[in-house]
Amino acid sequence: MPRGSKWWRFRYRFQHTERMISLGVYPGVNLATARLLHADARGLLARDIDPSADRKERRAASAHTFEVVARQWLKLLQPRVAKGQLAADTVKDATRILERDIFPALGIRSISDIKAHELLMVLKQIELKGLRHTARRAKQRCSRVFRHAIGLGYVERDITEDLRGLLEPPQVRHRPGITDPARLVELLRAIDGYTGREVIGIALKLALLFFVRPGELRKARWRQFDLPAAQWRIPAKCMKARVQHLVPLSRQALELLLKLRTISGDGEYVFPLLRDPARPLHGAALGGALGSLGFDSTEVTPHGFRATACTLLNELGWRSEAIERQMAHGVSDSIRRHYNYAQHLPERRVMMQAWADYLDGLRTSGSTGKVGSLRERNNRFQQRTLASPQEPPLE
Repeated sequence: MPRGSKWWRFRYRFQHTERMISLGVYPGVNLATARLLHADARGLLARDIDPSADRKERRAASAHTFEVVARQWLKLLQPRVAKGQLAADTVKDATRILERDIFPALGIRSISDIKAHELLMVLKQIELKGLRHTARRAKQRCSRVFRHAIGLGYVERDITEDLRGLLEPPQVRHRPGITDPARLVELLRAIDGYTGREVIGIALKLALLFFVRPGELRKARWRQFDLPAAQWRIPAKCMKARVQHLVPLSRQALELLLKLRTISGDGEYVFPLLRDPARPLHGAALGGALGSLGFDSTEVTPHGFRATACTLLNELGWRSEAIERQMAHGVSDSIRRHYNYAQHLPERRVMMQAWADYLDGLRTSGSTGKVGSLRERNNRFQQRTLASPQEPPLE
């Protein structure tokens, strides 16, 4: 300010100490406004509140808005992404939910002023759009932000704890899958006749052979594959349960991968985009290919291949423990630290080859007659394992 500016000031005593605060600069703050500010300050004194300390607290609170604190938390996640401890998509999802659903309503509010019922109203608005799962994810992200704020001393507690049981449970999504062998024959032959991009056709075949989640398949990188050892190791950061997963490769899968090597082997991704090989296939690519073959999403989806494999492998007589481990199902927090990705591996190797042979039998003969022989193979394997429990993994 230039010399000679005229300030409105209020001198007062608080707890036997003389203090002074500024009420603004004249003429920007006129007499009427200065009198109102003076009255507010005297009102604080009457309630035994120091006007100067109150002003500092308000300024600090305005700097600690929910959006500011949330973006601080998001920034802290980047080193974990760089180290491979956290998937980049997880951070993108958190950012998208906060920016789209939370910041417009609560972003400019001081995080210490936000009440549980106010956050609940915002989450309920998400639910009203039919996005129950998104509402729960938004609550989880907000919880992380509040816990970050606790560590910084901005708030005393995580208010999302008061919202337990107040959100609607997410609707269980059953991904359609073909479990009728006769209809599966039609699917297999349709995939064989796919006339679109070769990479997508091979991806559909491998999706049935591997029965991993579509995102895990699409984002597969060549460095994850050990073709001489016939195995695919999916890093924990790429898995839904955040634990490493191992997929034994059948003879048929190896043949398809070797063919893919001639197409995409020079790049990072096994299934690259045509126009941008530095990126993997889009999420809709496989579903779109199934649609072009005449298979509607109400009947089967790429994710539904997992239901196909799970159902038929059980019917073929394979043990549920081996099937569940191969599908990487239900890894809870309580067992994650003790999770053994190689458990039941010898049996899983035999099972994956038997599954590939079974699909070949359906494709070529249209017959389900191999079921009996596969059951016999599984029974022989289990008997051999019981007879020699220390048998090393099959090579």
